[in-house]
Amino acid sequence: MHSDEMSVARLIACMAVVLGCADVVSAQTVSQRGFVEGAAIGFPEKAPNDSVQATGDLIVREELFIKPVSWVQFAGGLEIHANSHDQVEETWRIDFSDRSTRRPRLSIRRLTATVARGGFALDIGKQFVRWGKADIVNPTDRFAPQDFLNVIDREYLAITAARGTARFGNHTIEAVWVPRFTPSRIPLIDQRWAALPQAVPAEAIVEAPPVFPTKSQSGGRYRYMATRGEYSLSFFDGFNHFPDLRITPRSPQLPLPPVIEMSRVYPRIRVYGADWAVPIRWLTVKAEAAYFTSPLRTTDEYLLYVLQLERQIGEWMFVGGYAGDSVSHRRSLVNFAPDRGLSRSVVSRIGYTIGPNRSVQFECAVRQNGAGAYGKIEYSQTRGRHWRATVTAIGLGGRHDDFLGQYSRNSQLIVRARYSF
Repeated sequence: MHSDEMSVARLIACMAVVLGCADVVSAQTVSQRGFVEGAAIGFPEKAPNDSVQATGDLIVREELFIKPVSWVQFAGGLEIHANSHDQVEETWRIDFSDRSTRRPRLSIRRLTATVARGGFALDIGKQFVRWGKADIVNPTDRFAPQDFLNVIDREYLAITAARGTARFGNHTIEAVWVPRFTPSRIPLIDQRWAALPQAVPAEAIVEAPPVFPTKSQSGGRYRYMATRGEYSLSFFDGFNHFPDLRITPRSPQLPLPPVIEMSRVYPRIRVYGADWAVPIRWLTVKAEAAYFTSPLRTTDEYLLYVLQLERQIGEWMFVGGYAGDSVSHRRSLVNFAPDRGLSRSVVSRIGYTIGPNRSVQFECAVRQNGAGAYGKIEYSQTRGRHWRATVTAIGLGGRHDDFLGQYSRNSQLIVRARYSF
């Protein structure tokens, strides 16, 4: 058995032992949450490489939490996926790594043991690690790969890590060590989110198997809670979970047509970041910035930053700001980088709570040169303790050479129904 598979098997076995002991633990120490959600997605236009205009998606998620004593907690979660547009693997297997091109049909979403005493905490296992203060774009959030099979409707992926946190009064120090790399899941070549040039058909591209980094990653964050404001400094040494794409033309023997080979490369990076949030009389000012360096000089080096203002008035929440970047060394010709794709844009988010069970939210990003724009409006309503319906309309437009504009044919309407238990 492969070493990674053995590690996963051990983790599953440990969790099984814990779950098997749940009967001897008092009921107050065991809790669960989960849901079943179905979604229908419609696209008003066909894409050059994808003529499908309606898809369906199903997610079943179950999470279990066990707290045998006050200072120890175990958390585990399973997820089942189904999709009508070949975005989910056909085989049934228990996936732990989240490295597949398509979503696994059955996966372990999280599996974590937490020990917390006083101001110290240690989390070990598959978990979510989120950094940063800004909305929409988070430059310092380097331990947070995402699923981008639908670039606009994305979801975060957990990583296998050990994270230690120490709190001393208003000071917090966080250290993260990641022994195994987890990439972001990028769009499928034969589907509309790949946004291929019209002159290059999807069948002319052959994707080479990716070579994932084998070295570990690490990072640290220092946070200070002042009387008025919160400030953080962070450092990351590892690999970009967004890949650089290497395009290599190939000319096989006739009579086969020429093809293009595409391979994903995950460059090593070091990131120096800072973020802060300061409330003033009328609003809260937030800023977040990170400088990306390339120790091996194989990828771009650049500064990515966000400055935003936030104000809450009654049931209204207003967020507006600017995301920018400055490239000091450009080395990669083609990459998939949604965080950079939203840079040099004015971003905003407005939310309104209509009542105890209804809300509406508007979000948009407009490139400063007008080359691309994105807008989303979402209405959500709950019924009773278990049901929630959400309707989301997303509009995209702009030039085909712009990150947002290249998806101008991908405006969509999403209708979701969720039953929570």
